[in-house]
Amino acid sequence: MAPVLPVVLPLQPRIRLAQGLWLLSWLLALAGGLTLLCSGHLLVQLWHLGTFLAPSCPFPALPQTALAAGAMALGTGLGGAGASQASLDAARYPPWRGVLSPLLAAGTAAGGGLLALALGLTLVLPASLHQGLEEGLEAALAHYRDTEVPGHCQAKRLMDELQLRYHCCGRHGYKDWFGVQWVSNRYLDPSDQDVVDRIQSNVEGLYLIDGVPFSCCNPHSPRPCLQSQLSDPYAHPLFDPRQPNLNLWAQGCHEVLLGHLQGLSGTLGSMLAVTFLLQALVLLGLRYLQTALEGLGGVIDGEGETQGYLFPGGLRDTLKTAWLQGGTAHKPAPEEAPPEEEPPKDDLPEAM
Repeated sequence: MAPVLPVVLPLQPRIRLAQGLWLLSWLLALAGGLTLLCSGHLLVQLWHLGTFLAPSCPFPALPQTALAAGAMALGTGLGGAGASQASLDAARYPPWRGVLSPLLAAGTAAGGGLLALALGLTLVLPASLHQGLEEGLEAALAHYRDTEVPGHCQAKRLMDELQLRYHCCGRHGYKDWFGVQWVSNRYLDPSDQDVVDRIQSNVEGLYLIDGVPFSCCNPHSPRPCLQSQLSDPYAHPLFDPRQPNLNLWAQGCHEVLLGHLQGLSGTLGSMLAVTFLLQALVLLGLRYLQTALEGLGGVIDGEGETQGYLFPGGLRDTLKTAWLQGGTAHKPAPEEAPPEEEPPKDDLPEAM
């Protein structure tokens, strides 16, 4: 069978191919390193924001897969740079002849598979952030008052830090705090009639107020922050509760976190796409360089033209040959039978 996609490579094109592969390999190593940084940064962000993301959300699988794909791309780039540079020297290339085939196989199967999987996850998993943040933030608001409950002691501190750092309030706005009891029971006076009336008026026995925690206030505003009686139009005559002039963060944390995490995943997806393209070019170039040098006995400046190709025959025949060769290699060689002894010759009677 004829080789698949053959290319005739004279001396100068072979040298230019090796030099171009050296540059592309270093670009691939750089792209793999940047992919590692992007995926690591996203993983750290998810570690900090894990409290506000539902445990069932599959989004953390994206940076974990991208981290492995970036490591494989970095290794492929470094290996390709070493092989392409060694191919320009006939004395340095022989040790690489046995390394190129495993490098091409690992880069294609493991590296290409991980990059393709990570690219697919960047298209699918960001959609799960919406529901994951909805459930996580809802639980965070509900546990804000549980400062003495094991497992939720840090919920108040984490929610306050989130609202102050990301300039947000509530899940979708400051009115979300009106529907949860965010004041701890230890600060409620059971002898106060107003407290008793509010608890008894709620079906679930919660103490609900039309106020927000201090972390919802914008400290850069010149006006004093309004935290309580926000729905009473007569409590603050100089402020209209229907207008955004309460000096509170206008955006909800769901919108802010969704945009932040989707932006990071979009950046990571762009890096994965560039890395995937560079890895495909490097692997193709290494294959053509390998097959071209094999035809010259590993000497790049050998006399005459040589031919580079992807497969020596059709893909089906190549796989079949590799399978048969693997089976033959594992089949034990038959033991050699000892030579049969010649039967003794009868002594002939001597002629008289």
